Amino acid sequence: MSKTKTQFVCSNCGYISPTYLGRCPNCGEWNTFTEETVTKDSGTNAKSTRVSLTGGRVEPQLINEVDAQDAPRYQIQSAELNRVLGGGIVPGSLVLIGGDPGIGKSTLLLQVSGQLATLGKRVLYVTGEESADQVKMRADRLQIAANDRLYVFPETDMTAVRDAIANLKPDVVIVDSVQTMQEGDVDSAIGSVSQVRGVTTDLMNIAKTNNITVFIVGHVTKGGAIAGPKTLEHMVDTVLYFEGDKHHSYRLLRAVKNRFGSTNELGIFEMADGGLQEVQNPSEIFLEERLKNATGSAIVVAMEGTRPILVELQALITPSVFGNAQRTATGVDRNRISLIMAVLEKRAGLMLQNQDAYVKAAGGVKLNEPAIDLAMAVSIASSYENISTNPRECYVGELGLTGEVRRVDRMEQRIREAAKLGFDRIVVPQHSLEGLDVPDGIEVIGVTTLEEALKLAIPK
Repeated sequence: MSKTKTQFVCSNCGYISPTYLGRCPNCGEWNTFTEETVTKDSGTNAKSTRVSLTGGRVEPQLINEVDAQDAPRYQIQSAELNRVLGGGIVPGSLVLIGGDPGIGKSTLLLQVSGQLATLGKRVLYVTGEESADQVKMRADRLQIAANDRLYVFPETDMTAVRDAIANLKPDVVIVDSVQTMQEGDVDSAIGSVSQVRGVTTDLMNIAKTNNITVFIVGHVTKGGAIAGPKTLEHMVDTVLYFEGDKHHSYRLLRAVKNRFGSTNELGIFEMADGGLQEVQNPSEIFLEERLKNATGSAIVVAMEGTRPILVELQALITPSVFGNAQRTATGVDRNRISLIMAVLEKRAGLMLQNQDAYVKAAGGVKLNEPAIDLAMAVSIASSYENISTNPRECYVGELGLTGEVRRVDRMEQRIREAAKLGFDRIVVPQHSLEGLDVPDGIEVIGVTTLEEALKLAIPK
């Protein structure tokens, strides 16, 4: 016997309500509830227990009896992807990749499939959006060598996908995309909240009970978030975001969640005719077009995960035409600009309340760590005073509301990256100098206040 009922599900967070609501009480979004029909069996649901492809069930174990040996990671040729994943692909992990249409998600995963196949791993590429001919055409364009371990399966039915996995017993499964897959037991439209949650749960069970690595592609909304319920990101082991402007060649692959490595890791690729190519030294890219005597420019050594990157922060300060001054940001937080300008006005004596401010992180990268405060303040002061900064100097430090320059972490890595790129001097917080091993060829100057830093950076 089966029971049928109607429920309303929030497409943003997955909240379930028996009646329609204009505003979701869980996430606060308006007009996000969609009606779904759910059929429940009165008997025992077999899918409530994890079952492997061989029929074995997971049983309770004493924690002392669990084998905690680290599984060897798959080291593929892409060093950038290895870095973002925390050192390689973990067997049995579930990885979600999201990004704008045309950004390169399918290209990246097809290249990864070819690299895994050359390592002797059996790969099943499940495509719900393209035919096998289309995937083959892309593989030829990417010059992926013919291999008897890479299988393409154009299918959207999860029952057929499970059967194919049981027959082939692959090491890696790639699903492109999760919004096109359909779970037969869920009575709702393809791409709905229930379907996405059911498909992801099924793929998670396959990955964990059979030690199969599963990559799934997720569509994104207009706001840039992965479409579907937010619980989708909680269910997977790793969440990767593919960022970048499709009108430019550089792509940023960022890890925002990783159970097997550092979060906020960043991998940088360049889209070429032959697919995505790794960028070995991203700092040179962000600095290659910098003008030597330009005002409103300052270099910061930012940390993206475990990688130090030198980025140029640019500021343009102009008198405000209207009553309220504008604050415009690209790549940095707009609220942080207002905070730093308030500190500059109160602690450094710069009259900025009637000035429009336009601040940008050059190269399309997004910076959100506190260590960029000092460089942002220097760039704003440089544009306001119309005095250029030293092009061979960079700045690292967090600003407090009282005008102090506060310490930041991983200072030694930042200094070594600046020295490697030929910078002569770096201004850092005084309290971060304790126990530093300073490399040759670079002068490290410690400051305690914003006023000291501005005297060094912008001599009048």
